Order: sequence, then C-alpha cells, then structure tokens
Amino acid sequence: MKAILGSQGLWEIIEKGNFVEPQNEVFESSPKGSLGERKEERSMCAHLIHQGLDDDMFEKVANETNSKQAWDTLQNSVMGVEKVKKVCLQILRAEFESLLMKESESISNYFIRVLAVVNQLKRLGEKLEDVRVVEKILRSLNFKFDHVVVAIEESKDLEVMSIGKLNGSLRTHEERMNRGKQEQVEQAEQAKLSLKAKGEAYENSRRGQGRGRG
Repeated sequence: MKAILGSQGLWEIIEKGNFVEPQNEVFESSPKGSLGERKEERSMCAHLIHQGLDDDMFEKVANETNSKQAWDTLQNSVMGVEKVKKVCLQILRAEFESLLMKESESISNYFIRVLAVVNQLKRLGEKLEDVRVVEKILRSLNFKFDHVVVAIEESKDLEVMSIGKLNGSLRTHEERMNRGKQEQVEQAEQAKLSLKAKGEAYENSRRGQGRGRG
C-alpha cells in the first residue's frame, strides 16, 4: 500500500497529516498545483487506502477523519506496538538459530524454510546480511554434506558468497550424490540378477547330470 501511494505521489499527504486549505492566490502560485488538484489528491489517497482493506480492517478506520489518522491506525493494528514487534523479533531470532536440516530433507526445501524465517525478520526491520545466512546454512546442514561444507569453506570467500550461489552449489552436490546412490542401487540390482542367473544355471546343470546317470 505504501508503494502504491508513493507511486501516485500521495505519500506526502500521509506524512504531513490533514490537509489545510491555504489562500487561493498563494496556493495556486505553488508549483504543486491548484487547490482543486490537491483536494482531488487527498480524496484519491483515502480511496486507495480504503480500497486495499477487507471488511474487518475497514471497520478499524471507518471513523477516521483524514488519511494520516487512518494510516496510523492501520500501522498500529498490523505491526502492533513496539513491544509486540520486539517480542516477534526475539521469537524469530530464536527460530532462525534453531533451524536444522532434516535427514531426509532436500536442499531446495531447506532453503525455503530458512528464507521464510529470514524474510519475516527483514520485514520487521532486522538487518540480516547474506554472510550470516550463508554461515547459518552451512552450520546446519545434515551430516551427508559435511565434506561439501569443508570444501566450500576452504575454497570460497563466504563474505562475498550470495545465498543464491550457495543454493546452486549445494544442489549440484546433492544431484551428484543422488546419482551416485542410484548407480549403486542399479549395480546392486545387476549383481543380484547375475547371482540369481548363476544359481539357476547351476541348478539346471545338476538336474542335467542326474538325468544322464539315470
């Protein structure tokens, strides 16, 4: 909503509060436009705010007399007071630090979980640099990626490594490991079939020898 108001040049009305009508001759000489234009902007500002609300949220601002009051009410309602915001940040920080990759989880799914928490923290004003997220992910991968983590830490500069680049690197290693496992399964199946064929051939040979003696 803030982005929409800003794109229409209406954010100033929200910031400065209720619009006071100046003397026509003074105001009309202003480069900002005529009194009628400013009244239209104020009306448009209120319309955009109300248009973006569902019925429950609209009831909270229905009695407000100007756009700034409506905006302040919405902000307090959605974001809560500063104490509530701090509590939310504390909970999310703890959740971020406790994140661990599950044994059967894919790299793609784990990154989705991590970034969901990271994005919530950023929306609440937390300054979270990529390097901190990268280091957290490397620390919390399951044991299957231990050798990969060592290789990345030794060969890459984590200070300049992006989250997206780390994701791509880990997914490449994951695909290689999955291919290796698949090849092992196929080799085991082939060995099993080969052993079964030899057993059948041996049994057929024994039966043949028995018939010959008879």
